[in-house]
Amino acid sequence: MHDFTPIPALIGGVLIGLAASILLYTHGKVAGISGIFGSLFLRGQATALRVSFVLGLLASGLLAALAAPGAFADAPARPLGLTVAAGLLVGFGTRLSGGCTSGHGVCGSSRLSARSLAATLTFIASGAATVFVVDHIVLVLLARPS
Repeated sequence: MHDFTPIPALIGGVLIGLAASILLYTHGKVAGISGIFGSLFLRGQATALRVSFVLGLLASGLLAALAAPGAFADAPARPLGLTVAAGLLVGFGTRLSGGCTSGHGVCGSSRLSARSLAATLTFIASGAATVFVVDHIVLVLLARPS
């Protein structure tokens, strides 16, 4: 691991936990991003809260990029097809598991939900395996001269 940045990671984790706590306390809603985002495409599910939540996520990402553009400069370049395939697999996985890292990992695990703990451990193991396969097999094969 290189570029380990514990302080920004800690601050980000605290902010995610704080935002999830505020949403749960003020609206009684779990901050499951995949569920909130997916509901925007279902008839009658796109409430003002869900739309504003997703817009807030997009706006905060844009503000972060404007405030600290260097924080995003070191992201490794990936082929577009690989990025799209990865996004589709993440979407499929979140539907299959009934939630994503925010819903299960942040909200469910903090409530000691056995289902969320199992899902979070599966996410971590799958993510580690995926990084290994992509970095050590797929990208090596793509970089080979033909």
